Amino acid sequence: MVWEYFLFVLGIYLLIKSSDVIVEGASALAKKFGISAIVIGLTVVAFGTSLPELIVNLFASLEGSSEIVFGNILGSNMANILLVLGISAIIGKIVLHVPTVWNQLPFALFATFILFILSRASLSSGSPAYLHFNDGIILLSFFGLFIYYIFQRMKEDKSSFKIDEILHESNKEISLKLFFGLLGIYFAGQWVVNGAIFIASQLGVGEFLISATIIALGTSLPELAVCVSAVRKKETDLAVGNIIGSNVFNILLVMGIIPLVRPVLVPSFVLFDIALMFFATLLLFVFMFTGAKKELKRNEGFIFIALYILYIFYLIKGF
Repeated sequence: MVWEYFLFVLGIYLLIKSSDVIVEGASALAKKFGISAIVIGLTVVAFGTSLPELIVNLFASLEGSSEIVFGNILGSNMANILLVLGISAIIGKIVLHVPTVWNQLPFALFATFILFILSRASLSSGSPAYLHFNDGIILLSFFGLFIYYIFQRMKEDKSSFKIDEILHESNKEISLKLFFGLLGIYFAGQWVVNGAIFIASQLGVGEFLISATIIALGTSLPELAVCVSAVRKKETDLAVGNIIGSNVFNILLVMGIIPLVRPVLVPSFVLFDIALMFFATLLLFVFMFTGAKKELKRNEGFIFIALYILYIFYLIKGF
């Protein structure tokens, strides 16, 4: 029993560290080819912070634990917006300057809406309800449009499109980082999923609750560290872009890939949780665009933290 809890905690830690190593290796490789920082931030780093969710959900899908799939994605996205950005706004105002970043917000709303429509259609079709191969293709198609849109916006925003200094890191070092990062994330994903299933059975609670709280909080720690550091350095554009981009990646890429591997059972209660995620994203959009500046203020950060506490309370009471 103690061993399962230990592997669960170790798995979350290893997920975070392995993702960091993969991002470092991929970023170094990208810089060797002269790819700009903004491209790396909105693609490589955003994908890297979504890797834990992808790996956990792949293993959860293979185990037939669909509640973990939905709980991890919804819980991570809620933690990213309400907890990570809330804490960051309390430390210092989050101001956006680069249009490439704040133009992602409407797409994050759209991605949440698409997930709601697909889930609702599945639940309306009968019981049991699944997201199938075609649903995955739809989500991945919109993900392709998102990437295309971001690159088009970056071409228009010439000020943010600067080439970083080439790193003098050997190909062997980069290869080793990628290899050990992928190896670590593979085992970590198994430990986290098996641990979540075990803990849920021991405590007599749903797998959705464990994945939407403990796992989601664990996989959101890298985003929190990045955002807090960025606010202190007054460089919030890439950090916020990474949060929003990571949420879009979670919905369109991660949830798009899973049904291609195996149909995903849609929990009957999940529509309300998706609606809550849409509301949280919409509230971020409103807060960012209601003032004279595109910023998230300290008092709005406190509102986000309060809403996240209420969300966790709702999960605990509901499950």
